[in-house]
Amino acid sequence: MSSTTDAIGTSAAQTRSAELEQLIRKDPGRFRILTGDRPTGRLHLGHYFGTLHNRVRLQDLGVETFVLIADYQVLTDRDVAENLTEHVEELVLDHLAIGIDPERSTIFTHSALPALNQLLLPFLSLVSVAELQRNPTVKDEIAHSRQNAVSGLMFTYPVHQAADILFCKANLVPVGQDQLPHLEVTRTVARRFNDRYGHGTPVFPQPDALLSTAPLLLGTDGTKMSKSRGNAIALSATPDETARLIRGARTDAERHITYDPEARPEVSSLVLLAALCEGVEPGVVAEEIGAGGAAALKRRVTESVNAYLAPIRARRDAYAQDRALVRDVLRAGNARAGAIADATLEEVRAAMNAAY
Repeated sequence: MSSTTDAIGTSAAQTRSAELEQLIRKDPGRFRILTGDRPTGRLHLGHYFGTLHNRVRLQDLGVETFVLIADYQVLTDRDVAENLTEHVEELVLDHLAIGIDPERSTIFTHSALPALNQLLLPFLSLVSVAELQRNPTVKDEIAHSRQNAVSGLMFTYPVHQAADILFCKANLVPVGQDQLPHLEVTRTVARRFNDRYGHGTPVFPQPDALLSTAPLLLGTDGTKMSKSRGNAIALSATPDETARLIRGARTDAERHITYDPEARPEVSSLVLLAALCEGVEPGVVAEEIGAGGAAALKRRVTESVNAYLAPIRARRDAYAQDRALVRDVLRAGNARAGAIADATLEEVRAAMNAAY
């Protein structure tokens, strides 16, 4: 795919996302979203401002929300899913702490929904090997894989993701620009299933992308913020851990603080982080620090982050005292999502004339 085609696709997705935002405000009940994470460690500020904050916003607007903890997909780039139970529980705690309400949103795991995973089989028959090979996200994941050899699960990742989205007939998926090719696979699977088995009545919606406008936050080393790189500030980090990480963040040699993401990415990312926490424009933060230099910037960021995360951390600590509650949330979410997955699989079997 050429860069021109990419730009056209992204532009169309941005235009459609703006239209969707207006529709959500008018009638949130017409939408159901599927979103989620792999349980590979605690969520961090990059996750929060990138996607988590938006999940809470959509939930609070009245959009029916499904949050997937993709425990099976941990195996796409790892030989063993280590500390899986702990990571799953930590992910639930992070979501509860930021404001995901299990009474209004469904939190569930891959492994608890056999019917969801069984959808992968008919869905794979609708996608060619060549289409999977061309998928840019799959190619990128394979390039960064930790495994010596790429597993079949990695190769079929976009189709598994289609099953995640379509089992509950989600019609809206919040994504970043890099996830658009995955969602296009889901739309292709839905369209082809409907054409082949729908008999004039669509079984699945073709979900829309709600494109994220979240700004990119760099890690403390100036590269992409990532759990695996040790350059991220976890939502569950203590105030002292947060201060230590920010003190060690990369800046540059210029003393006067400005907000210029192109020329000064590391400094600008810190300025942006403070601005996001304070609810002001980045230029305001940069102007107020001015000649104070990197030390003043880091103090400002530390104070802003710790103040912003204080109520989230307090809620998280309270929930962490009751691990039975975490299990109850998962049990209820798995039961709710499982019933939907079972019904969808029965509908798929009927459409394929395979209901015995």
